[in-house]
Amino acid sequence: MLIVHVQVHVRPECVEAFKAATLANARASVREPGVARFDVVQQADDPTRFVLVEAYRTAAAPAVHKATAHYAAWRDNVAPMMASPRTSVKFANLFPAESEW
Repeated sequence: MLIVHVQVHVRPECVEAFKAATLANARASVREPGVARFDVVQQADDPTRFVLVEAYRTAAAPAVHKATAHYAAWRDNVAPMMASPRTSVKFANLFPAESEW
């Protein structure tokens, strides 16, 4: 299992539009066979900051995700909403094991 945390800082006037676009992408993403989980969280003390927590079943699944139409639409739609470029960090899952999800 591969976990990716995507950090996003959104311009204040774009928060609601970003949330709508990102939730639509998340709903489509969780239907992909390679996606075990796709969480969207908003920072409590700064509503312009978000983290997408993406859990993939295989190392190849992120590339499959990035080839989907819904990801391309999200990427192109939210790019002008960002206050700075998004960043990501990859993690190896230790617990719980995928069979415990």
